[in-house]
Amino acid sequence: MSYHSSEPDPVRQHAGPPPAAGGHRPASWSGYHRALRVLRRACRWQRRVATLAALGYFAVFLTLTVEAPALMARPAAGGLPTGLLLALVQVPVTWLAVVLYEYAASRYVDPLARRVGRYGRPAGGDGQPRG
Repeated sequence: MSYHSSEPDPVRQHAGPPPAAGGHRPASWSGYHRALRVLRRACRWQRRVATLAALGYFAVFLTLTVEAPALMARPAAGGLPTGLLLALVQVPVTWLAVVLYEYAASRYVDPLARRVGRYGRPAGGDGQPRG
């Protein structure tokens, strides 16, 4: 095998499953499979955002506790130390993360799940809805 750039690369020539009888590729990335891929992507995105929101605040709190103890000991509103105030705010922040998670699920993920449910599970893997 030579390394001449005009020769086709056998690794790059693969563009999916081989054509079925009749020369047409199966519609495996349309219908059910595509809707399922989109649903999985939406669920992953939602989990990442919710995790970063809830754990991000906690990580900031811990970092401030370790790196800036003088700031955390300084009195804040109502005479409470800043560290205690930030610790108490974690509960509403967690509730807010849960509420936003539920909102995003009902607005973005649930419609995708209903779309996948309408397709049902394809019997022959052809990606067409059962009916």
